[in-house]
Amino acid sequence: MDLTTTYMGLNLKNPLVVSASPLSRNLVSLQKLQEAGASAVVMYSLFEEQIRHESLETFYHITHGTESFSEALNYFVNLHNYNHGPEEYLNHLQLSKRLLEIPVIASLNGFSNSGWISYAKEIAQTGVDGIELNMYYVAADINKTSQELEDSYLNIVKQLKQINIPIAVKLSPYFSCMGNMAKKLDDAGVQSLVLFNRFYQPDFDLESLEVVPNVVLSSPHELRLAIRWLAILYGRIKADMAATGGIHTHEDVLKSLMAGASVTMLCSTILKNGIGQIGEILNRLEEWMKVHEYESVKQMKGSMSQRSSPDPSAFERANYMKALSSYVMTPDLLYHN
Repeated sequence: MDLTTTYMGLNLKNPLVVSASPLSRNLVSLQKLQEAGASAVVMYSLFEEQIRHESLETFYHITHGTESFSEALNYFVNLHNYNHGPEEYLNHLQLSKRLLEIPVIASLNGFSNSGWISYAKEIAQTGVDGIELNMYYVAADINKTSQELEDSYLNIVKQLKQINIPIAVKLSPYFSCMGNMAKKLDDAGVQSLVLFNRFYQPDFDLESLEVVPNVVLSSPHELRLAIRWLAILYGRIKADMAATGGIHTHEDVLKSLMAGASVTMLCSTILKNGIGQIGEILNRLEEWMKVHEYESVKQMKGSMSQRSSPDPSAFERANYMKALSSYVMTPDLLYHN
């Protein structure tokens, strides 16, 4: 049984990649993820806010006191330990790369151009195998047009392409023309697209009357959105695609591969069920492929995409109408008061 696949130009032993999460913060857990069968790991994200904080701190410590008495002109603070965020991240990448045999992919989370290029260069020097660009941006500025937003994404990608390292872009599903945006990024030369970024929604605390963060792990139902776009985009763009958000079982992996994904990203299922869930999914995946006479992931990939479907309209409006008309309320609920 051949489970090998390619992603970001990397040869992977199977399609199970651990997505960016707290699981990668610890070297012991990273080693256990590798032993469990993960083919690659995306490291936890370095946030743009951390980069900005480091830049501001550096400027403050270098300039603070230089306009006082003359002796201060010779004073230069030791910056070695002033901020452990970005520096700690770079060190962790180096250690992880030395420890693991599987590919290590860094993650940058942000939106503006500030600081990304310089840190992307430093990340590339750690020896990691690629960078996942996680563009987390809520378009709350009502004066900003969709074209301006798309141009911002593309400008960042074009700048990062100057660095000789594979790049994956983790996309939001909320573009007005999702397919066209994927094509633009593909034309810009990204190696891979990750579908889709999960936007964590705020909640209200009714006692304190405050807006509070609320993290909810994914459910398998969320995968349907990614499956639709994987199936539509497969064969129309050159970039590899990864499915993320809702991958919990071997069936979710199978559906994603058949839609057109090269790999599937795991996180919530590991947090819920433990690291051993990776091996469980791999075993069930092999069993299913054997029963259904599939010899390889390559044979399966894209087999149920829109391009391969006998009914391409199933991924568009026709499926919407069919789904709505097929739901029938049971008689007992219909007459229940």
